Amino acid sequence: MPNILLTCAGRRNYLVHYFRQALGGQGEVVAVDSNPTAPALQMADRAFVVPTINHPDYFDQLLEICRQHRVGLLLSLNDLELPLLASQRDRFMAVGTLPVVSSPEVIDLCFDKLAATEFLEQAGLKVPRTFVTLEDVRGALGRDELGLPLVIKPRWGSASIGIEYPESLEELEMVWNLSKLRLLRTCLAGPSAANLEQCMLVQERLAGVEYGLDVVNDLEGRHVGTFVKQKKAMRAGETDQAVTVVSPLLQGVGRKIGEALQHVGNLDCDVFVEGDQCRVLEMNPRFGGGYPFSHAAGANLPAALLAWAQGKTPDPQWLTLRPGVASAKCDHLVEVRDYARSETSVFVKNMLTGRKNQFGAAVEAV
Repeated sequence: MPNILLTCAGRRNYLVHYFRQALGGQGEVVAVDSNPTAPALQMADRAFVVPTINHPDYFDQLLEICRQHRVGLLLSLNDLELPLLASQRDRFMAVGTLPVVSSPEVIDLCFDKLAATEFLEQAGLKVPRTFVTLEDVRGALGRDELGLPLVIKPRWGSASIGIEYPESLEELEMVWNLSKLRLLRTCLAGPSAANLEQCMLVQERLAGVEYGLDVVNDLEGRHVGTFVKQKKAMRAGETDQAVTVVSPLLQGVGRKIGEALQHVGNLDCDVFVEGDQCRVLEMNPRFGGGYPFSHAAGANLPAALLAWAQGKTPDPQWLTLRPGVASAKCDHLVEVRDYARSETSVFVKNMLTGRKNQFGAAVEAV
């Protein structure tokens, strides 16, 4: 059984738990993050403090971790890392590590929310009306083709950064200009800088019931299933409460997306349903914050990924969920380890093997 590496692990300690269960004691879950106090690091079998993803040594350090700890499967939990990891895929394959990441073309398409809406329309799916200039928005409002309130968001966005909901034309004008200025002070400044004139979008604000989809493809990009959850509450841009449902309509939407996109692994997708109208809002080709609700209802994508990586057929039960399972997230504290320290800006080829904490997990640094 291969060891697993979770990069940019952050707060996703539940994924550490899910993969450890899937390994069944036959492998280790390794987690890395640039923040030594990241909760997921405290739960991993082995934890490494690494530079930020844009540091020139970042991928060299990941490769060294993969070599030394026989990592067979690597998953990133960060939107901004995905395009970088996709471009580095062959380097990891050369050391025996399979990155669960889609092609650079798929990653770029999903990250660009304008390109994503165009792709979804071409796939025969409905999307919110989307504009890249205020002139076009004013024109649509003047012709009564669009109504307030609206949504302003970064074209290349992540984690609900920079999203605003103007309720008047005056507020729209003010927020549009302010959002552009603020965007350049966030982690999205780099992707947005390539096209500052069209780095923000305006969309109609969708009504109806919001659903989250886990659109699941295998490691060859073949669609194998879609998990559907009705969102009951949101917190900090992430699903906080949800209930699993069976919906032929939304499972059909997931199949259309999975077959057309041919992504690898999980795709987190938001959909609004109003009457008989279904509109797809966003696609994120990674484990999203809605996956735990699928797992709580019987799905087991970590086990399926491990099976595929070993050339095995997953248990069909891992790719289904029980309907009507309602779940809610909650915070809990984890004790932060006293890390062995070294400069994270310098690549240390021979990594330090740290002591184990009271939970028996190795504490290490590079």
